[in-house]
Amino acid sequence: MIRFYNGKVLTLCGFATEITDSEVWVDGDSIIYVGEKRVDSPLFEREIDLKGNLLMPSFKNAHSHSAMTFLRSFADDLPLKEWLFDRVFPLEDKLTPDKVYHLTKSAVLEYLSSGITAAMDMYFFPDACAQANIDCGFRTVICSGVGGSAEGVKRLEREWKHFTKLNPLVSYSMGFHAEYTCEYELLKGIGELAQEYKAPVFTHNSETENEVAECRARYGMTPTQLFESLHIYDNGGGGFHCVYLDDEDVEIFQRRKLHIVSCPASNAKLASGIAPLCRYAEKGISLGLGTDGAASNNALDMFREMYLATVLQKLSCADASAMPAETVLKMATSGSAHAMGLTDCDCIDAGKKADLIVVDLNQPNMQPVNNIVKNLVYSACKQNVVMTMVNGRILYENGEFFVGDSVDNIYNNANRIVKEICN
Repeated sequence: MIRFYNGKVLTLCGFATEITDSEVWVDGDSIIYVGEKRVDSPLFEREIDLKGNLLMPSFKNAHSHSAMTFLRSFADDLPLKEWLFDRVFPLEDKLTPDKVYHLTKSAVLEYLSSGITAAMDMYFFPDACAQANIDCGFRTVICSGVGGSAEGVKRLEREWKHFTKLNPLVSYSMGFHAEYTCEYELLKGIGELAQEYKAPVFTHNSETENEVAECRARYGMTPTQLFESLHIYDNGGGGFHCVYLDDEDVEIFQRRKLHIVSCPASNAKLASGIAPLCRYAEKGISLGLGTDGAASNNALDMFREMYLATVLQKLSCADASAMPAETVLKMATSGSAHAMGLTDCDCIDAGKKADLIVVDLNQPNMQPVNNIVKNLVYSACKQNVVMTMVNGRILYENGEFFVGDSVDNIYNNANRIVKEICN
């Protein structure tokens, strides 16, 4: 059992963003107590003096392609279609399960040092991805990225049956890469499968104007309207990016209670556009944040995503009050957790999973302390994260990683793979 004391606690339960001086106790993988110091305290295995620092729920990365770390800063400064089809896809064809395993581990290190304890991961060789996360002790939601022909439906069903029972740290979401990489019969089959299993479905959706225009040319509908017509969204799920949703699309997202996962850094870097998050929030649509992959971002850093999410809304709305810090912090924590189906990891409360981080408030960028929540979004950076706990285990603390493998070995494997694939 672990006790956190002598610090500040941001529980983020419900709509609250108050800071308290509570103690937090963790037993096994769960939080068992949040409150004042008690005289009947049990015997703790470790007592962590926070020394005035902040304990808060971890960030959840609701959209990523972890093993794309091998393409970090490799194919930059290109428009999305050229970047994806001419530079990314040809190199991804050279990936193997072993390569994805090692590259995913390198992403886990970056997640942990950024205060991220879970990622919704859509990539090749999901078994290798899942195993890398299990071996590191990291939480993951495997989201299928099938494309091509209707044969992909069989793969989706196999994955559903496999990953939903694999490990407590692994969960699964049905998904497909995008409308433009899937044949019609595959999309139709995904809708039928989602109905059979009552499963939510996620996909890249309306990331660029060109994507929407080409879908309209093929089907006379936007991607969202096509998915709705095929019953893909009947049981929930949502879209990654969602930069270009029209009014009918937004109504579908409202009615189906779908989630929008925004990736502002990737969208900005690829000049895809700025998702109108204020418009979506006004309609009551649930919002989460993701980094996308390191090939298009190029950092797996939720602090940067939060900052961009708010300042780009202020700029595009010409309103400095748009998308306040409190809203964005919720997106990065509970909003993303709910999109990922991780409702037991969304806040600090008794019975919730112990996915926690400690943020150092005693650094120049966090002083003076006028408003901690505003500071987290507008001023903080990943260097302020001094501890990351996943499922009750401390995996990162004061610059050291505890992931069952040495950092040097993880880096060496990643660089070896880059030489094999990219040279």
